[in-house]
Amino acid sequence: MTIKDIARQSGYGVTTVSRVLNNQPNVSEEAREKILEVVRRTGFRLNSNAKRLKQQTSSGIAVVVKGTNNMLFPSILQRVQSKLLDTGWACMINYIDESADEVEEAARICAEAHPLGMLFLGGGIENFRQGFSAIPVPGVLMTGSARDLGFDSLSSVCTDDVYAAECVIEHLLDLGHRRIAILSGWTGDESNPVGLRCRGCLNAFERRGVPFDAGRQLVTSRFSLSDSYEAMCRLLDAMPDMTAVFAAADVMAIGAIRAIRDRGLRVPEDVSVVGFDGVELGQYLTPKLCTVRQDSEGIADRSVALLMDAIRQGTTASHELVPFRFTPGESVRRL
Repeated sequence: MTIKDIARQSGYGVTTVSRVLNNQPNVSEEAREKILEVVRRTGFRLNSNAKRLKQQTSSGIAVVVKGTNNMLFPSILQRVQSKLLDTGWACMINYIDESADEVEEAARICAEAHPLGMLFLGGGIENFRQGFSAIPVPGVLMTGSARDLGFDSLSSVCTDDVYAAECVIEHLLDLGHRRIAILSGWTGDESNPVGLRCRGCLNAFERRGVPFDAGRQLVTSRFSLSDSYEAMCRLLDAMPDMTAVFAAADVMAIGAIRAIRDRGLRVPEDVSVVGFDGVELGQYLTPKLCTVRQDSEGIADRSVALLMDAIRQGTTASHELVPFRFTPGESVRRL
């Protein structure tokens, strides 16, 4: 499978495909989605052929990105690339599917490319718990916490996902909502950011004495517009009386809004919608998306700084939380 094959199957030119694979701007969201769908379906590995990796041995930082549709990731990656450019070190970006093992991928990269350090974007901690001890270079987990793993060479920088989600549910409850649904990637696993956000929701419901039936009020989805659209349709079937939905990522919220409107309902008049991430696209929707805005620049800057300290000075692991901001938007109303 080559870039030309991806271009042929997606219907876009090689230049456009190259821009998407290298996470560059000036590509429409429709084109990006179609090209990445071909990438997922064919199992194409972006920026990870052995020849390219070997050409940059012992001179760069490898970045493993878990998932190709999370709308928060491009802003973090662009900032990471900019900060690494200042160091003079190459940045090798490697994408894997949401279901893949990021630590297994890191081991492969270390064997082939011998990077100076690793940055991990997306995913949870379970794969790290089982396999990170075999990784010979320092690493930083971005958007997830590795504090409880106890590895001296694995730092982490993230948002307090539990508290942020608690704030979302508290806000909805304060506005009079009680029939609140959750659109998430959670399947009971709290080792990843989405699971922690669900935990925050449950904490808030319990603290306020509001019953929550997960079998009816929670539906899982991948980080994609199409999957979240279909998941929201299932939620509307299971819970037609809902007044609000919290989507664990903005990409899910955007797909959910389309599904709500296609059912002949209005946002926020019939169903209020809250997202999570604070991606730029959400601020240009109609209505403007209410969301938790993560500090993508702060996550990138602190992650690169911690990795540089570990490489240059041999510092041990550090775990940091960056602040978030709740932005009211226009997609939520008071009952």
